[in-house]
Amino acid sequence: MAAVVFDATVLSREEHIPPQFVWPADEAPAAGDVAEIDVPVVDLGAFLSGGGEVPRGVAEACERHGFFVVANHGVDAALLAGAYRCLDAFFARPLAEKQRAARRPGESHGYASSFTARFRCRLPWKETLSLACPAAPGSERAVADYFVAVLGDEYRHMGEVYQEYCDAMTRLALDITEVLAAALGLDRGALRSFFAGGDSVMRLNHYPPCRQPHLTLGTGPHRDPTSLTLLHQDAVGGLQVLTGGAWRAVRPRADAFVVNVGDTFAALTDGRHASCLHRAVVNSAAARRSLAFFLNPPLDRVVRPPDALLDAAGRRRQRAYPDFTWRELLEFTQKHYRSDAGTMDAFVAWIEGGRGNYGQEEK
Repeated sequence: MAAVVFDATVLSREEHIPPQFVWPADEAPAAGDVAEIDVPVVDLGAFLSGGGEVPRGVAEACERHGFFVVANHGVDAALLAGAYRCLDAFFARPLAEKQRAARRPGESHGYASSFTARFRCRLPWKETLSLACPAAPGSERAVADYFVAVLGDEYRHMGEVYQEYCDAMTRLALDITEVLAAALGLDRGALRSFFAGGDSVMRLNHYPPCRQPHLTLGTGPHRDPTSLTLLHQDAVGGLQVLTGGAWRAVRPRADAFVVNVGDTFAALTDGRHASCLHRAVVNSAAARRSLAFFLNPPLDRVVRPPDALLDAAGRRRQRAYPDFTWRELLEFTQKHYRSDAGTMDAFVAWIEGGRGNYGQEEK
């Protein structure tokens, strides 16, 4: 199949989408409305200022599908609005302009127009800009400096906005680890140090309108290989979570963030918390936008459950996952495997097989 160029301005007007974007019938979204999922909402301000009692239903949700919502989070609404304005400004640029920040093979940051450079079929109907958000000493200006270095001085303001946004997301994500630690029966601060100096990532997502939304997906079914995802989606909506064998829609909330557990965090909890299986659908009427922040530990930190968690489970029980580093899982998904519902099973098999080449078939 010939390579395709994903130019959102052009393809959003096409009556028929290219075959590379058509998903198999068993994975394409069903026609009609999807029922909404009922998820617990964490009042983070109350949790942090109070006794640290885990809100009702959060522990069960983490164990069942790895998904909940956080409100009263302390992120300035003006900062969110500014982040969306900059998102709109960036994706409105001509394709050639955006490709100045093109994501290089094997990297997890930069501009990607539907990952056409990496995959040949089952392509997502979206374009993204991913930003490295390191928290190590000396990297305080990494995001702002990236915009100027790669795109030029005219993007300085955009870099400042996303630097502030990434800083706010880092603080919020670390606060949320206290909720998750409490849900596991650990001391509230038990997980914060694991992420200190982490190598997190922020991603701007733009899902253009599509004339045949029933044939494609904005993002295919997958579990995030990262630790925690903090997502803010606009009023258009489109995020869906698989629970109880059925896809359920996540209603957008302007005042809240969606939080979902990823593969690395599931391994950190020895499988107690579930990595959330989710996808994004598109529509024919309006573009969808979202801001995603992926909390990660430092690249070379070993992912191993805290001793207190292993002691509570009984050390004679076989571990759910072997030790690994975030760098290993990241490189596996960037160089060997396309993230899906079975990423961790494939990753564990890769480790046990000696970390050689992995011949995943293009699906």
